[in-house]
Amino acid sequence: MSGTSRTDEGHGRLGSKLSGLAVALGCVLFLGGFAWGAVVYQPYTVPTDSMSPTIAGGDRVLAERIDGSEVQRGDVVVFKQASWGNLPMVKRVVAVGGDTVACCTQDKLTVNGKKIDEPYLPKGSAAESSTIPSIEVPKNRLFLLGDERSGSLDSTAHLTEAGNGTVPRSAVNARVDAVAWPMNGMLARPTGFETLGATSEPGPLRLVLAAVVAGAVLVLGGAAYGPIANRAGRRRSRTGSRERALAG
Repeated sequence: MSGTSRTDEGHGRLGSKLSGLAVALGCVLFLGGFAWGAVVYQPYTVPTDSMSPTIAGGDRVLAERIDGSEVQRGDVVVFKQASWGNLPMVKRVVAVGGDTVACCTQDKLTVNGKKIDEPYLPKGSAAESSTIPSIEVPKNRLFLLGDERSGSLDSTAHLTEAGNGTVPRSAVNARVDAVAWPMNGMLARPTGFETLGATSEPGPLRLVLAAVVAGAVLVLGGAAYGPIANRAGRRRSRTGSRERALAG
């Protein structure tokens, strides 16, 4: 009789400990994931359709805070350039310092003489609505275009300025990883630039989201486990008491 009671009490104490441990670990993962995301990522609202269909006007994006030296061809970046209005803008990097960019050859952008496949452009559209003369991008500068080439005020609108429409790497604040609202998810990797060299890897957004989700599951599961375990223990105790009464 006393042995059964001690066993039930032991189960109850173990259940409470496991419940508390799950809730504590869940809180660490949940809050840690949010803190990690806040440090690494910056949200931006894109004001125009110049990056459509990849990013539409009014979309909320998550951009990884990076140094401009980390930018690679194909990246969608957030930058500020005084001669462009000195407001945060979102464009795609199509050429970096030392590259020669031109358009168009068989309706395709060329970088260092190689035609670039750009699946992110609107279906049926050419790589550029106007001619881009052969331009050598100066060292530590970037040539940027919008994915909606016909309506984007990008490097092509600043070709007569110093640097032939390029912006310094130091102007870049962040690299866009995903569209958070509407929830379109991670941006597709720009595979058309891989023949020219290294391309960027996605940031840790998936790990951040995994930590937040796992933390939420542990908190909810741990909080629910304690009452369930206690209720099951009481039920076992009542069943044991009835069995002993019948046996007596």
